[in-house]
Amino acid sequence: MLIFGHRFIPSGSFYHIQSIEAILNSPPSSTIYLDFNEENLDIINHLKENNISFALNVKNITQIIYASALNASYIVVEKHLTKIANEIANNYLFDAKILIHIKDENEIQEMAIIGVDGVLFTNTIIKINS
Repeated sequence: MLIFGHRFIPSGSFYHIQSIEAILNSPPSSTIYLDFNEENLDIINHLKENNISFALNVKNITQIIYASALNASYIVVEKHLTKIANEIANNYLFDAKILIHIKDENEIQEMAIIGVDGVLFTNTIIKINS
């Protein structure tokens, strides 16, 4: 299981951006984080074309499928979608890893039982302005 943002385990941060220009303000080799929506398709395509690792925060099953098709490195789902997202990823052999936002380390056990690829503590997401 991947664990991002836990105090015991060193990990890289995710950089939440709102524009292509904001990518320039993130460290080299960082993982970009953004919400999946149609307004962000230009950013997503830019990331894809430039082989920049990115995580897409999705809200439903259709967006999970889109995120994989768009070559997201990570697909971040809400807790209620965790089990189905994991099943879809395994069924279609996604390259992307399924991550779930958690607030408390006690949630790690529950996510491990479900078989999710990883957890993401909110403190590991850094907002970048352009």
